Amino acid sequence: QVQLAESGGGLVQPGGSLRLSCAASGIIFSITNMGWYRQAPGKERELVATIAAGGATNYADSLKGRFTISRDNAKNTVYLQMESLKPDDTAVYYCNVRGRGGPFPRVFDSWGQGTQVTVSS
Repeated sequence: QVQLAESGGGLVQPGGSLRLSCAASGIIFSITNMGWYRQAPGKERELVATIAAGGATNYADSLKGRFTISRDNAKNTVYLQMESLKPDDTAVYYCNVRGRGGPFPRVFDSWGQGTQVTVSS
């Protein structure tokens, strides 16, 4: 079973920055897509950004230019750098990691428990 550990959330003022991290652990043979999603109060979970094994990225249109996703394959970790944060960015942020893991090789699709990001003055 693959576990995800998220960190980096918190309270930030409008215009501020935060960097989220999500590290995958367990028996991992390979990781394909890694991504971040968010869910604001009363709303459905939505895509923030994804990054493929080769580095190709995909962003929600409304977040392009402010958010940057990256990954460290040696550490099985995905990051989300968030700049110029707005109150509307307030949400629980979830990481998602897909790949093949063990002990018997199989596809996994794991979610983190979420980290709260609050943008408020």
